[in-house]
Amino acid sequence: MSALPKPRHRGEEIYLDGARSRSYEFFFSVRVMLQFIKGFRTLHFAGPCITVFGSARYKEDHAYYRMARTVGQYVAEKGFTTMTGGGPGIMEAANRGAIENNGRSVGVNIQLPMEQAPNPYLDTHVNIRYFFIRKVLLLKYSYGFIVLPGGFGTMDEFFETLTLVQTRSIRDFPIVLMGTDYYRELMEAIDDMVKEGTISANDLKLVKLTDDPAEAVEFVSTYVKKNYKIKRRRRAFWWLFEGMRFKGRTYFPKSETKG
Repeated sequence: MSALPKPRHRGEEIYLDGARSRSYEFFFSVRVMLQFIKGFRTLHFAGPCITVFGSARYKEDHAYYRMARTVGQYVAEKGFTTMTGGGPGIMEAANRGAIENNGRSVGVNIQLPMEQAPNPYLDTHVNIRYFFIRKVLLLKYSYGFIVLPGGFGTMDEFFETLTLVQTRSIRDFPIVLMGTDYYRELMEAIDDMVKEGTISANDLKLVKLTDDPAEAVEFVSTYVKKNYKIKRRRRAFWWLFEGMRFKGRTYFPKSETKG
C-alpha cells in the first residue's frame, strides 16, 4: 500500500491534535485571523455569488463536466458571480462556463498536497490553508448552492449547509442537487430520515433535484430575487487597494447583500 502524501504545511496535521503550548495556540489564532482577513479582502467586491460544488476528478469529456460548464454559463446570464472551490473538475467547468459567457468567476482554493491547484478560468481567487475557513468563505458570499456529483468534500458542504438551514443559522438558502441518478439513493435516505422523524420535511423545502442546468439556475435566481433585499454597501477606497479586477477592469459592484 502506498503511503499518503504528507501535508505541505505541518500546521495542517497538528492544529486538531489537542492542547498545545500557549504560544502555539496564540499564533495559530493569529494565522486563522489573517486567513479570514485575506479571504474577506479578496472577495468583498465579488458581487452576489452562486456557489457550484462537485468533484475535482471529472475530466473535460465527462457528462458532469459539461453539465457544470453549462451551469456556469446560465449563472453568468443571470448576472451572478460563479464561485467554486477554485480547483479542477466540476469547479473548473463551472468557472469556465462563466468566463465563456462574459460572467464573473471566483475561486476559494484549498492548499492541498494533491489534486488542488487554481484552475485557469478564475478572474480572481484566494488560497486558503484551513478547510473550516474555506467553508465559511464559500457560504458567506453565496446566495445559493448548486451541487453536482462529488465525494466527501462535496457531501461535507451539502450536509453542513443543510444543518445550518435546519438550525435556522441561515434562512432562505436554496440548494440544488444535480445528477438525479447519482443522488437518487441519497435523497431516498434523506426521505427515510423524514419518515423516522430525525429531520423535518420543512428542512428540505429549499432542496431541488434536477438534471437541467437552466432549471437549476432559475430555481436559485428566482428565490434569491424574491427573498433577498438590496442594500447599499460602502464604496471601495483606492488607498486601501480595494476593488476587484474582472476582464482587465476594476469592478466596483452595486451593493447587493443578503438580507
